Amino acid sequence: MVGAGTDRTRTAIVGGPAIVLVRPQLAINIGMCARAMANFGLDDLRLVNPREGWPRVGELRERAHAAAAGAVDLLESARVFGSLEEAVADLNFVYATTARERGQLKRIEAPGPAMAEAVGAWQAGQRRGILFGPERTGLDNDEISLADAIITFPVNPAYASLNLAQAVLLCGYEWFKAAHGDSPPVPTQKSGPAKREMVLAFSDYLETKLDERGFFRPVGKKPGMQRNLRNIFHRIGLTEQDVRTLWGAVVRLVEGPRVTVQTRKRIRASKTDV
Repeated sequence: MVGAGTDRTRTAIVGGPAIVLVRPQLAINIGMCARAMANFGLDDLRLVNPREGWPRVGELRERAHAAAAGAVDLLESARVFGSLEEAVADLNFVYATTARERGQLKRIEAPGPAMAEAVGAWQAGQRRGILFGPERTGLDNDEISLADAIITFPVNPAYASLNLAQAVLLCGYEWFKAAHGDSPPVPTQKSGPAKREMVLAFSDYLETKLDERGFFRPVGKKPGMQRNLRNIFHRIGLTEQDVRTLWGAVVRLVEGPRVTVQTRKRIRASKTDV
């Protein structure tokens, strides 16, 4: 299943820290993590001893693919490791995500500062990874001991447990924001700004029809009323499509319903019968 925001014609952003899921329990959660990674340009998914294995066929594969919502390439390219040590062997620096520091005296960061730091390391050619523990228990002390620093999310202290995919999403968002900025994408505008002559022509047509219907009353206020109308259209930055749509709407109001070919035939037939 491909989401509404998926556009395969555009160049995908890739890179960033490796996402290491340690002993993940459910295939559907792995799929949701892949989707979160794809949202923010992360492309290195590593699995350490997934509880249900990592099926390439069958029902579990279907669940994971459905949850990935189009990010199946990340699932297909995911690497599976028998130990955490193997999974992080090629990384220069590792973060462990946990709600509890566990008394290991490691540096603790929120995801924002941690990912800002990771961007600088990535640009310098270093590889970093983020560890996420199993859904029910999180990372254990031995797994956290392999990390250089801890990422803890600023959440409600009375309910600090995050869904696995949510945790990946938050880290991915902070990574993308630090690496690529957080300005919203500029929408592609299919219709360019209307030329002034087009807007003026529409204004003239509209004012003529309004004048015919007695809109500009009293007459002494007509110039001011015309200026107010034109200011509305010049202030909102009309596109060519906007003007065509407005013009068409006014025409229909003035001329009434459009008569179709079938309607004309029926009218002629009725006159002939008479």
